Amino acid sequence: MARYAISDIHGCLITFKTMVEEVIKLQLHDHLYLLGDYINKGPNSKGVLDYIFSLQQKGYRLTCLRGNHDQLILDAIDKGEHTVWLTPEDKQKNLENFGVSQFKDIAPEYISFIRSMPLMVLLDDYILVHAGLDFTLTNPLLTNNHLLLNTKHMQPSLAKLGERRLLHGHLPVPKATIENAIARKRPAINLDAGCVYYLNEEFGQLCALNMDSLQLINIDNLDKPYSIKHK
Repeated sequence: MARYAISDIHGCLITFKTMVEEVIKLQLHDHLYLLGDYINKGPNSKGVLDYIFSLQQKGYRLTCLRGNHDQLILDAIDKGEHTVWLTPEDKQKNLENFGVSQFKDIAPEYISFIRSMPLMVLLDDYILVHAGLDFTLTNPLLTNNHLLLNTKHMQPSLAKLGERRLLHGHLPVPKATIENAIARKRPAINLDAGCVYYLNEEFGQLCALNMDSLQLINIDNLDKPYSIKHK
């Protein structure tokens, strides 16, 4: 059995599917942890969720955490679309992708799936979140939900993590930064190599971490070209 972690797919279905089927070659006895942000910015948000559904239906073991972009759909439904900070272009792209004119009209199975996603997963050797933890707290596991989904500022403490290492995404970094964190045995590893931002030469990579061997596997964005601003 192998364990893999991937973060920030952002609608890049072709890249994600290629990673799963042709690169890591996911097996039924493996476990794939996805660290959030399945939707928005890329070309096929709905397709990414549909593919995840298909993997689950075939018996693959997936644990899917919620990211801040996934949370946006819930906020639009629960608090009103005026509360969502999406650009008009991104909002329209998302709605068209799901074939609706309002977020509340997105099919219930997608909404239920996002609501069911945990914000944190604790394993014997890892803590998994989308964005990060509040290390100013004596116990960072008590981090509030907003920071779990949105924080961009952390000073990870090995002492506060105990025997676990923190895996997260959220803030795009060059692949070399991820490799450096692994090589130096940093207490936290950010796996977001900015796959969706293919126009930025520092990014445009989808990364998968073998959580047991600490091997980092990466592929270039295969969904391009599509319209997106530089990060």
